[in-house]
Amino acid sequence: MSTVKFFYGDDLPLEMHKVRIVQKLDLKPIEHRLAAITEAGNNTFLLKNRDVFMDMLTDSGVNAMSDQQMAAMMQADDSYAGSETFTRLSVKIEEIFGKKFFLPAHQGRACENIISQAFVTPGSVVPMNYHFTTTKAHITLNGGTVEEIPIPEAFHLTSTYPFKGNMDIAKLKAVIKKYGVEKIAFVRLEAGANLIGGQPFSLENMSEIRQVCDEFGLMFVLDASLLADNLYFIKEREETCRELSIREITRKIADLTDIIYFSARKLGCARGGVICTNNEEAFVKMRELVPLYEGFLTYGGMSVREMEAIAVGLEETMDEDMINQGPQFIAFMTEELQKMGVPVVTPPGGLGCHVNAMEFLPHIPQNQYPAGALAAALYLVSGVRGMERGTMSEQRDEDGNEPLANVELLRLAMPRRVFTLSQVKYAIDRLCWLFENRKLVGGLTFVEEPKILRFFFGKLATVSDWQSKLVEQFRNDLGDSL
Repeated sequence: MSTVKFFYGDDLPLEMHKVRIVQKLDLKPIEHRLAAITEAGNNTFLLKNRDVFMDMLTDSGVNAMSDQQMAAMMQADDSYAGSETFTRLSVKIEEIFGKKFFLPAHQGRACENIISQAFVTPGSVVPMNYHFTTTKAHITLNGGTVEEIPIPEAFHLTSTYPFKGNMDIAKLKAVIKKYGVEKIAFVRLEAGANLIGGQPFSLENMSEIRQVCDEFGLMFVLDASLLADNLYFIKEREETCRELSIREITRKIADLTDIIYFSARKLGCARGGVICTNNEEAFVKMRELVPLYEGFLTYGGMSVREMEAIAVGLEETMDEDMINQGPQFIAFMTEELQKMGVPVVTPPGGLGCHVNAMEFLPHIPQNQYPAGALAAALYLVSGVRGMERGTMSEQRDEDGNEPLANVELLRLAMPRRVFTLSQVKYAIDRLCWLFENRKLVGGLTFVEEPKILRFFFGKLATVSDWQSKLVEQFRNDLGDSL
């Protein structure tokens, strides 16, 4: 992977693209932001985009498309059946992943629904490196349970371990022995494990999982939504893969799997979802669910224009200069925050920069949602919208008990090719100021709490008037600055 060095000592990520279309941003005064976050029930998901300066909530569906993707959208074939657009995307999927059977869906969680309905039965178990919120919900709604078996390093938030998204192979064998092969629906591996800081798995670990699946006759499913970042890390961090191209690494990964699914809102930089496999029996079992829940087999709920963009986006993902920008910007942000003493997840992962909210706000108990409070506080002092990834993202059990998350993270996503370096530096500056004034931040409590996926649309109130005190301190230190 090429490296550009600055002669006069700066160590900065260099964008390998130019900007030709821009979208105006608006930074509202802090008093306006206080009213906005209050109206949103201190849930950054409920903020109106007109009130947001930098949207670092997610990288899903907000990545910048390339000129080639935009051009490809003009050749879309709107035929309901037999669409040439479907054929072009199917050919590209087989070319890159080597999978001859392809099912379209409108996004990644729709793929999860189809896979769960097809293979999860009451009492079945899905071992995985770590859960994602919607994945777990689909599995449990179909009567299954999730067994998380990450390696111990996964929860060492500050470390140098390069592949904290790896699965613990000994624990995988123990889970199979405990429940029996007949109870294992499938084994799931998530690229760039989302809820533990976008941490990647290694190709070596994946090969070991494949061996276990072959030994016990189990199906191996890959959630490849964050594959682009994971590919970058494998090439950068895994010694045996440094001389391989991104395309070669992708194919090695794909050849180890039975089913690959992904949100194209992340992988492919367009809006849709993909399931692909070489297992004809599994394909037929899933196929009947696509027209039922999504749309006909040649579009699956997607716009055909988006499908054309996905085909181009997948090809662009094979370009090292395209996939390196996100991880490099994330690494820059993480390292700059580290210099200022802000507790962040290391090594830097994919998806975004992750702040350790329990260390940032040690005075806030987990049942007052420190990561959610940090997200609300950062928006208040900066207009930057991040996302809580902690206890608030979990849900209560059947008895109303609230499980505490393993980690409490504020995720600051880095959509691909969207932000400039000066904007990233602004976010760093405001987060460092907030760290200096962290004792002013207090907790949150639910006032409207949905039973499922509460972090999407639940509302919370502050446990004290800490936000007004934070506004006062902001004005004392930054005067009339926005």
